[in-house]
Amino acid sequence: QVQLVESGGGLVQAGGSLRLSCIASGSRFSIDTMGWYRQTPEKQRDMVAVILSDGGTNYSDSVRGRFTISRDSAKNTVYLHMNSLNPEDTAVYYCNADGYYRAYDGTSPWVDAWGPGTLVTVSS
Repeated sequence: QVQLVESGGGLVQAGGSLRLSCIASGSRFSIDTMGWYRQTPEKQRDMVAVILSDGGTNYSDSVRGRFTISRDSAKNTVYLHMNSLNPEDTAVYYCNADGYYRAYDGTSPWVDAWGPGTLVTVSS
């Protein structure tokens, strides 16, 4: 099985910073892409930032230049460093990881896993 667990959310004032972390468990999970998405009650879940296995990154226009995604592949961990936060960044942030899972039956299905989410609240 594959499980993702996020941490680091909380309440911060506008202009402040937070760092989110997400660790993917499952020694048989060969991770390709890891990323962060966010969702509010009014909007669908949108991509914030993703990082590929080769280190390539992609950011949404709304966070580019303020947020930085990084990963420690040896620890199956992805981070999101968030600076210059504003109230529009308030959302539940979800970690995502995809890749192949080496099942015990010899198959290697593609897995797209999500964490339960962590709430980030930015006060004005």
